[in-house]
Amino acid sequence: MRIVVISDTHGNSFALENVIMRNTDADWIIHLGDGEHELDNFILSHQKLAPKIIHVAGNCDFDSLSEDFFILPAMEHKIFATHGHLYGVGGSLERLKSLALTNGCDIILFGHTHVRYQSYENGLYILNPGSASIPRDGLKPSFGHIDITPEGDVITNIVNV
Repeated sequence: MRIVVISDTHGNSFALENVIMRNTDADWIIHLGDGEHELDNFILSHQKLAPKIIHVAGNCDFDSLSEDFFILPAMEHKIFATHGHLYGVGGSLERLKSLALTNGCDIILFGHTHVRYQSYENGLYILNPGSASIPRDGLKPSFGHIDITPEGDVITNIVNV
């Protein structure tokens, strides 16, 4: 199973389309917020991909009706996905870790900081794909992949847009 994770496109329709169209074979495409407008427009023009796209609202997705997090079963794993602004990700990931564990999740996805991050800590796979349009870490714009093997192994990766 392959899951593509994108975040913080902030109006950059080109970056969003570039990532998704390069990864149409993914099982899921998750957008972690701050890009709902261009994501909605993309979905309207690419209806066949719509069923595999999931997203949450970010702090810049004004008037959004989307949830601030979701939980997604992925084979024998469970994903906790959020933008992160409501959970203090700029200072600490402890609240996210606690919420994930409380909900039986072992994969955490978040955005908001525009800084790439991937880690495996105490049984939790944690991934922030960075920003696909406005990185704040001095690196190129990026997105993430999660691959779950048939044996249940989880591999996270961050890729330049």
